[in-house]
Amino acid sequence: MSKRDPTTWMWAEACQLLEQAERMHRQFFRPAASGSRTMWEPPIDVFEDEERFVILVALPGVPPECIDVIVDGDTLTISAKCELPFPASSFVVQRLEIPHGYFERRIELPSQRLQLDPPRSVNGYLELNLRKLG
Repeated sequence: MSKRDPTTWMWAEACQLLEQAERMHRQFFRPAASGSRTMWEPPIDVFEDEERFVILVALPGVPPECIDVIVDGDTLTISAKCELPFPASSFVVQRLEIPHGYFERRIELPSQRLQLDPPRSVNGYLELNLRKLG
């Protein structure tokens, strides 16, 4: 059994965790294109039990009344425009990591009858409940 230098091991582990964090950030806040419009896609979590699907959409800073949720056949579309909370015209950008501007996320739904309950905003998430019918 070989002995490893703990400093080397800890440094390698820290670098690996940083790379993983960067990959996750790129994955969750990835830009997309729809025609001539550039947009970003917020990350989602989808849960299912016998009665419903619950979809959580990470939308910190987006007022719930500005969000459009549309069910069209087997596709659920969530869209809005995420604005900066202050006028940025007089600022020089030093760092910009939080996505802003138009976003749209399309989610394929199962081929069964579902009813969308009114969306709820909970701690920076949009919570969508789709009840299974018949």
